[in-house]
Amino acid sequence: MLSPETIEIIKRITPVVAANAEAITRRFYPRMFAGDPEVKAFFNQAHQHSGGQQRALAGAICAYFSHIDDPAVLGPAVELIAQKHCSLGIRPDQYPIVGKHLLGAIQDVMGDAATDEILGAVAEAYGFLADVCIRREEEIYRQQREAVGGWNGYRSFIVDRKVPESDLVTSFYLRPADGGPLPAFEAGQYVTVKVDLPETPTSPRNYSLSDRPGLDHYRISVKREPGLAAGAPDGLISNHLHDVVLAGEELQIGPPCGEFTIPTATAADRPIVLLAGGIGVTPLLAMAKDLVHRGGHAPLYFLQAARNGRVQAFNDEIRALEISSDAVTTHVMFDAPLADDLTTGRCDSTGFIDADFLRRWAPIDDASFCFCGPKPFMQSVYAILKELSVDDDRIRFEFFGPRQEILAAALVPAQGLRI
Repeated sequence: MLSPETIEIIKRITPVVAANAEAITRRFYPRMFAGDPEVKAFFNQAHQHSGGQQRALAGAICAYFSHIDDPAVLGPAVELIAQKHCSLGIRPDQYPIVGKHLLGAIQDVMGDAATDEILGAVAEAYGFLADVCIRREEEIYRQQREAVGGWNGYRSFIVDRKVPESDLVTSFYLRPADGGPLPAFEAGQYVTVKVDLPETPTSPRNYSLSDRPGLDHYRISVKREPGLAAGAPDGLISNHLHDVVLAGEELQIGPPCGEFTIPTATAADRPIVLLAGGIGVTPLLAMAKDLVHRGGHAPLYFLQAARNGRVQAFNDEIRALEISSDAVTTHVMFDAPLADDLTTGRCDSTGFIDADFLRRWAPIDDASFCFCGPKPFMQSVYAILKELSVDDDRIRFEFFGPRQEILAAALVPAQGLRI
């Protein structure tokens, strides 16, 4: 446990750290990459370029310091971090590297205000949190290793099939190259794809498993991201998978990870509403197919929001959910429909999700809500749910970046936003 003196110091400096948190994290990453360049391979440089990684770390530091006297509150955040770390193969001996450069960045930004007493307290607080994460990660690694068909690190998979789902999305059906069994996973989890591009080193990428557990393959569905705008390394891996990787070739895959899974209460008798925007459909489709496969579930509502029929993925699979179970209600909404989308009935409505629609369509007072998609979509959905007085214990979402960017959306009026 942390000493009372450390808790008091951290509480005292929290406002100052919060005011300088992003400056600290923006100093931290270049400092760490220069001093210990081997860790750079774990970090998505597109997120570095956009500032998302820096803002996410700043938010995490502020959340930890704000709850320094009740760290149990951070249990969900620790689980998210531990799952992500295990997807990348982070080791215990890498934590001191982060701690060293975090303290150095604080000292660089705060100057003489970062006294030995303050730096000592921050070091103790960081060490405490690191130990919590390391213990949880050791447990996850053990579970992965001991599962039937399980593994740690990377395993060779054959691309059994490569199936276009829309103008932007392609699915990859993956089978173990060794012919061995696949470990079970929870719908909503992701796997890690490691691709070595000699001309441009890249970090591993996480892709949600887009089909249900219990099959003889894994499926990931990858959206082609835009090219290298303004020097940002966006799209390197997605374009490589789309353009270069063919059926029959091998990919290096990490074991399933992630905490964005079906709420436990939902699996019994509470209705569930799944709200998917764009490529955010992938983990939610896996959840929906898993719930239908299990059978005997309370009402399931699945909404997919997309631009139009050219970019919408999985139309047939989503329609099949409703056909396969009387408990399932689906709805497809396009915000920029094409002419044939309307004449063929590919979508059920046009426009954007709003409070009036959800109030009419879903059991607002009883359901659990899971949503995933681009940031503007998620900000809008979260604000709508809060407008409808849905408690946070009935809301789950998956988002890379500072969760505050989603939660803060409830402070402004919800509005339709393009995905």
